[in-house]
Amino acid sequence: MKGPAIFLAQFMGDEAPFNALESILDWAADLGYKGIQIPTWDARCIDLKLAAESKDYCDDLKGKFTERGLEITELSTHLQGQLVAVHPAYDLMFDGFAPENLRGKPAARTEWAVEQVKNAAKASGNLGLTSHATFSGALLWHTMYPWPQRPAGLVEAGFAELGKRWKPILDVFEENGVDACYELHPGEDLHDGITFEMFLDAVDNHARANILYDPSHFVLQQLDYLGFIDVYHERIKAFHVKDAEFIPSAKCGVYGGYQGWVDRPGRFRSLGDGQVDFSGIFSRFCKYGYEGWAVLEWECCLKHPEDGAREGAPFIQKHMIRKVEKAFDDFAAVAPDEELNNKVLGL
Repeated sequence: MKGPAIFLAQFMGDEAPFNALESILDWAADLGYKGIQIPTWDARCIDLKLAAESKDYCDDLKGKFTERGLEITELSTHLQGQLVAVHPAYDLMFDGFAPENLRGKPAARTEWAVEQVKNAAKASGNLGLTSHATFSGALLWHTMYPWPQRPAGLVEAGFAELGKRWKPILDVFEENGVDACYELHPGEDLHDGITFEMFLDAVDNHARANILYDPSHFVLQQLDYLGFIDVYHERIKAFHVKDAEFIPSAKCGVYGGYQGWVDRPGRFRSLGDGQVDFSGIFSRFCKYGYEGWAVLEWECCLKHPEDGAREGAPFIQKHMIRKVEKAFDDFAAVAPDEELNNKVLGL
C-alpha cells in the first residue's frame, strides 16, 4: 500500500493556498502527504484534453509533483462519470456539472461526459497511472425503493443500458492500461456489491471495471464493509479513507429524513471521529496484498477541513501496515523430516 494521499476536490477554493495547483501541492506536502488525487473538472489542476493528447504536458505536470516529493495517485472524473447516465428527473440539478453551453441539452451533455472520461483514461496512461476514480451515473436510482413496484425487467434494462454506455469507455481504459474504479455510492446505480455484480454482467465482466472502496458509504447503508473486502478484494483498485457514523434515531433512518448532514443519523466525519474500523480495513488490505494508494477524502459535517487534512496524514500513516516477511514463530521451526513427521502422526 502507498500513502498517505489526499483528494483535492474538497479543498480547492478561491483563497490561497487553495486557489492554485502549485500552492496547494506545497500545502499538502507540508502536511506529510505523499500522493495527490486530482479532480479533472478543475482546470486549475489539469488541462484534461491536453493531458490526453500530450505526453510532454503530462511529464511537465508530473514534474511539479516530483519536485515537492509528491506523486499523482489517480485522476478523478466523479462529476463527468455521473453525467454518463442521468435520469431526466435529475437533469436540472446535474446540469451544473457540465459546461454552460451544454446545460439544457442532455444528449450533448452525455456525449461530452463520455469524451471526458475517455480523455481521462488516455491522460492516465500518459501520466503512467494504473487506476482512475469515477462514478457510474444512474438511470435507476429513482426506483431504488420499490413503491410503486418496479415493472418486470426494468432493472435488467437499466443495467443493460448502463453497460452499453460504459463498455466502449472501458475499452479505452484497457487500451491505456488503466483500471476504472467506480466509487460505490448512494445516488449511483453502482452503490453496493450486488449492483456492482449486475454491472459486471452488463459489461461482460470487463477486466477494467473495478471498485473504489470507500467504507463511509457502506456505514450509511449499514453494509458489512469488512466482509465486502473479503468478497471483492480482487476488484478493489482504489481506496478513499473516509470516516462516518450511524447513530440510530427514533425520528429518522437511513434515508435521512431530508435533513442536513449534521442532523442525519448517518453522517460523514473526519478520520478518527466516526465509527469505521480502520484497523480492520487496513489489516484486510494487507492480507490481500492491496498495492494501491490510501487517499484521504475529507467530508465532515462538524470539523474544519484544514483540521481534518492536518490530522489525516498521520492517521493514515499510523494505520498502514508493512507486511510481515516471515512467520513470527519461524525461530522455532525445524527442517522438514519425513521420519519425524511420521512419528508425530503416530505412523
